[in-house]
This record gives sequence, structure tokens and C-alpha cells, in this order.
Amino acid sequence: MVLDLVVIGAAISLGPLHNSAFILLLSSPRGVRQGLAFLLSWLANMVAVIACVMLLTGGQPPARHSAPSAAVTGVKLAIGLALVLYGAHRHRRPPRPHGPPRWAARIDNATPAAAAGLAWLLQPWALVGAGAASAVDAKLSTLGDWLALTGYCLLATLSLIVMEMYTVWAPAAANARLDALRSRLEQHQEQLVVTLSLLLGLWLAARSIAQLVT
Repeated sequence: MVLDLVVIGAAISLGPLHNSAFILLLSSPRGVRQGLAFLLSWLANMVAVIACVMLLTGGQPPARHSAPSAAVTGVKLAIGLALVLYGAHRHRRPPRPHGPPRWAARIDNATPAAAAGLAWLLQPWALVGAGAASAVDAKLSTLGDWLALTGYCLLATLSLIVMEMYTVWAPAAANARLDALRSRLEQHQEQLVVTLSLLLGLWLAARSIAQLVT
């Protein structure tokens, strides 16, 4: 479980779309406040999903090789295969011109509530679902599992935390460097999406198949 959560959390944190949107928020007139609203909403969504999983399982993972355990593994396998197919589809389709999305023009006038809603919309829910499926194996009576779940939520939010803190501590330098980072993310967004989808999809599929056959 722990290794799966680390891989999924890292993939979520590296996603180019929400990081580009977050940088745009930070560069707006009320960037720190809007960024904080986005960050807290993002983290709250992650925590809420894990909390729902823990409520469903009662903090006790299903027995190995039981029907519920096989169903959860099947869900992870389906998500993994879907990510592989999605990555392959994005790789084959003709390249599209790079440019900011339509909502980017309205970010300067966005309220903290709108920034929080944007975090919900941009969350990669397929990856969050894979993390939730992995969290089913958590046992709340074990400190290590508590730490693993906490670390997963923080890891999935790490890029946002780093950029927010950087902007607070060194706003002038952060503005220039994060703007350059956003340009690179937009230029290579397609390659990043394809790579993350294929790598994580293959990881989930391979792990799930191994669990089903052993």
C-alpha cells in the first residue's frame, strides 16, 4: 500500500495542468490569497476522499483473496488500463497549438471561492480514485498507516505547497521563475500527460495483476 501511495501521490503532484493554473493564480493581483484557497481546497479534497474510504472500511482492510479485496484490485486494474489507453490516445492524436485555456483570462478577477472551486475541477480524479483504492488496505489501528495516508495527501499537494511558500518568501524571484516554469509546462504539457498516464497506468495494471494471480 505504502509504495502505491507514494507513486500515485508523486504522479498527482507532478500533473502539469493544475500546476500551470496554480502559477497563474499566484501571478494575479491577490495571488497569495487565491493560491492559498486553491491549495487548501485541493488538500481538503484529498483528505475527504481518504476519510470516505476509512468510513466505508471502518479502518480495517478486507481480508486477502476475499470478494471485496478482489473488487478493489479490479478497480485499480481498470483505472490502470484506462490510464494506459488514455495515454496512448493522447500520444496518437495530432498535436494541438499551445496556449492558455479559456478560463485563464478570468483568473485575475477570481475570488478565493472560485479558486477553491477550480482546485476541485482540476483534481485528477482517476488518480485520486487509484489512491483511494490503495488506501482501502490501510489499518487505522497502525501508526504507520496513519502516517502513510497523511504523507500521501501531503505528497499529492507538495508542488502547490512549495510554490505557495516560495511566493510568500520571495515574491519577486518567484514570479519570474514560476512564470518560466509555467511556459515550460505549457510547451511540454502533452508529453507530460502522456508519460504520467502511461507510467502510472502500467504500474497500477502490473501491481493489480500480480495481486490477483498470487
